[in-house]
Amino acid sequence: MRIAFFMPAPLDLLTGGYVYNRRLIAEWRNLGHDVSVHGITGQHPWADHEAKKSATLAWHAMPPDALPVIDNLAIAAFEPLLAELRDRRAVVLNHHPTGLEPGLPAEMSAALIALEQRVMPQIWRVVVTSPTTGDTLTKQFGVAPSRLITVIPGTDDAPQSAGSNAETVHVLSIGSLIPRKGHDVLLRAMAKLFDLNWRLTIAGTSRLDPNYAAHLQTLPADLGISARVTFCGEMTGQPLADLWNSADIFALATHYEGYGMVIAEALKRGLPVVVCNGGAAGALVDQHSGAVCPVGDDAQFSKAIRRIIFDTQLRADMAKAAWQSGQALPSWAAQAQAFVSAFN
Repeated sequence: MRIAFFMPAPLDLLTGGYVYNRRLIAEWRNLGHDVSVHGITGQHPWADHEAKKSATLAWHAMPPDALPVIDNLAIAAFEPLLAELRDRRAVVLNHHPTGLEPGLPAEMSAALIALEQRVMPQIWRVVVTSPTTGDTLTKQFGVAPSRLITVIPGTDDAPQSAGSNAETVHVLSIGSLIPRKGHDVLLRAMAKLFDLNWRLTIAGTSRLDPNYAAHLQTLPADLGISARVTFCGEMTGQPLADLWNSADIFALATHYEGYGMVIAEALKRGLPVVVCNGGAAGALVDQHSGAVCPVGDDAQFSKAIRRIIFDTQLRADMAKAAWQSGQALPSWAAQAQAFVSAFN
C-alpha cells in the first residue's frame, strides 16, 4: 500500500501524538508499505494562511494512488480542501478533538470545536486511538460509528522497572510542560506529603508552551519542595530508559488524554500508576494496578500517592498487577498492521 501522511511541522516533537505517528510510519515501512511524510508548516491547530498554503501544496504533491492520512492537529489547514478530501477518501487520525485541549482560550476552543463539528462528519474514515475518543466524536461531533476505526497505540517490550531500591521513593511523571498534563496539580499533591520520604522527577518538553513551562518550574520553590523535585526536560534513549528503571511510582495528573501512551508504558514496566480520569487517561488503570482520581483534585491525588508510598506491600502488589496488565498490551507492529488492514 502507498500512504501519504500529513502532520504539522516540526516532525520531531516528543508528544504522544507525534510518537504515535512516527511509530506507525516506521512500522508501515518495515511491513513494506511506501509511506511519504508531508510536514505542514504554519500555525496549528488554528490554521493561518501559511498552514493552509502548505497543506494545499502538500496535498497536490501526494502520489495519485496514495491513501491520504491526516493528523487531526492539522485538519483546520485542510478545511478549504474538504471536497477533495471526500473525493479521495481521506482518513483523519484523531488523537483527540483539538478544541477539547485544556488551557486553550475559550474563543479558540469554541472555534476549533465548531470547525471539527463541520468537518469530521464528512470525513470518509476517522481513526481514533481509544474507544473513549470514538464515543466523544460520535456524541459531540456527529461522526457516525460506522465511519470510526479504533487503533490503540502499541507498546514496546521493556524490562520490569527495578525501582530506586532506596528509602526515598522515586515518583516519575512524563509529559509535556503544558497545562493539560496537570503537573501543577501533581506538585501541589506532592507538597502535601511533607512527612514522607520521596523525590519527584518530571520529564517533558518545554517547547510547546515556554511561558507556562517557565512558570511551572518556579512552583516547587513556592511550595517549599524544590529540593525534592527535578525537571529534566526531554528524555530519549538510554537516559529515559534509566529513568524508567529507577522509578517506584508513575504519576500523571493529566486533565485529558485521548489514550495515554505513557500510562501504557508505565504499566508495561510494572509501575503502580496514579492518574486522573480525564478522557481515556484512567481506562487502563484499575484498583489493583494503581489509582484513578478526579481531574484537578490535588487532595485526592495526594491521598492516592500517600497510600502507595507509605504501604510497601501495597506498592509491591500494585507493581505486580501493573506488570501483568502491561504484558497484555499490543505491539506497535500489530497496531500498524491493524491500521492498514482496515483499508485493504
